[in-house]
Amino acid sequence: MNRRTLLGAALAGAVVTPAFAVGSARAADPGPSVTRTGTTTLDSQAVFFVSYDGLVNNNSFQKNGLLTYQGYQYAVWYTADKNAVVGRRVLGGSTWSTVQVGHTLKASDSHNVISMGVSRTDGRLHLNMDSHSDGFTYVKSVAGLMDNPAGLSWTAARFGAPQSTLDGLALTSQFTYPQFVSTPDGKLQLSYRVGISGNGRNAIAEYDGTSWTDLGEWSSSTGTYTSEHGSSTVRNMYLHGIDYDRNGRLHSFFTWREQNGAVMCNSGGITNHDTGYVYSDDRGRTWRNNAGTLVGTTGGSDKVAVTDSGLVVDALNPDHSLMNQESQFTDSSGLPHAIISYVPGRFGQCTTNYVTNRTANGRAFHLRKNSADSWQKTEIPVPLNSSQRTKLVLDRYDNAYAIFPFGRIAGASKSSGYTDWTVLYDGSGLNAFGEVVIDETRIAQDNVLSVLYQEKSSGTTPSALHVVDFRLPA
Repeated sequence: MNRRTLLGAALAGAVVTPAFAVGSARAADPGPSVTRTGTTTLDSQAVFFVSYDGLVNNNSFQKNGLLTYQGYQYAVWYTADKNAVVGRRVLGGSTWSTVQVGHTLKASDSHNVISMGVSRTDGRLHLNMDSHSDGFTYVKSVAGLMDNPAGLSWTAARFGAPQSTLDGLALTSQFTYPQFVSTPDGKLQLSYRVGISGNGRNAIAEYDGTSWTDLGEWSSSTGTYTSEHGSSTVRNMYLHGIDYDRNGRLHSFFTWREQNGAVMCNSGGITNHDTGYVYSDDRGRTWRNNAGTLVGTTGGSDKVAVTDSGLVVDALNPDHSLMNQESQFTDSSGLPHAIISYVPGRFGQCTTNYVTNRTANGRAFHLRKNSADSWQKTEIPVPLNSSQRTKLVLDRYDNAYAIFPFGRIAGASKSSGYTDWTVLYDGSGLNAFGEVVIDETRIAQDNVLSVLYQEKSSGTTPSALHVVDFRLPA
């Protein structure tokens, strides 16, 4: 596969002349900005251990570790004694009420995160937690808890007993990466991986307010991929996210990870390659590539595979330590955006230690589809200084914000064509360990960006877990 590090310089945004009304002019949309408004503490002594270079309370692939619904914000984490906790506060409030849900973290593995979802059909909060290619734990609240937060007390009695199935539905004995997605019609879907790293498939289950249904797997682990160094016949698809836009289309960016290290130039790298994109217009039942061609059916024999044409929207071979499971967001027009990161070719054509090389020379890129149905990519001129992931959100004006490790925030305006990336907040004073979790749902409700982060520590010494809030342009 030919390597392509850049699609080319991002096109400058067209200059739009403001439309004039009778006797007045409409002000231009503001560019990106953040104003820090406050910080609250979830737990002064949250569990701390570094695993896979990350923390179990702060992994960006959590969906959701922090969410907002009906005027309240919810957060999940493990305490110093490894109890699973869910907290809530009134939006803008300084105090969190917490409940232990009856589960204890079973392993010191940063994959074993807690993820939340809301089923709008019956007003329940759902939690899935503590899995890495093994069994999961599932807890759900009583019906109506999320619809009447002010009227219902926040107590353990509002939650059911922990389960090892979804109300009796057993999915797989090799379960990882729970990500809840609310559908436009009020149902709740659970995206997850079946299998292991380098040999796994993506699948979806769905809750209709009464029961869970396993819709099945939709990505394939088989087929031959060949690089200039060698071939691999087994892999898994890592999702950068899975999200519905306001028009009801389900979007997902992804990268492939090969099982066979022979595809790399050096064994110290990672076998991730290429950024792909698929979408679904029927609630995840079928999947189409960028051109609209059907490439997979959930639960069917034809699944999205590395050999399918038209999947790759940004090509990159396995020699640049491309990160998996980064971030994505859709804009007000339903156009998909993503953050990807890797070591650009100007720093060499072969990474030999992905942590060291990404920390020294890794860069994040903003990849997006424009209104002309073309893909554009812009390098964000901020060194990663970390091996970890960056998050992406858009505000009400479609300005873009990249939330880097350590809580740093950079922004770019839609009006510039996303070419004017600049640092808006340097993270000073947070003492954040690294990767952060964001509230993807709050911005649309009250125009505030909430970031969950944990303070640095050492060994297994617990540290404080906080949420810091930033007001975005009004």
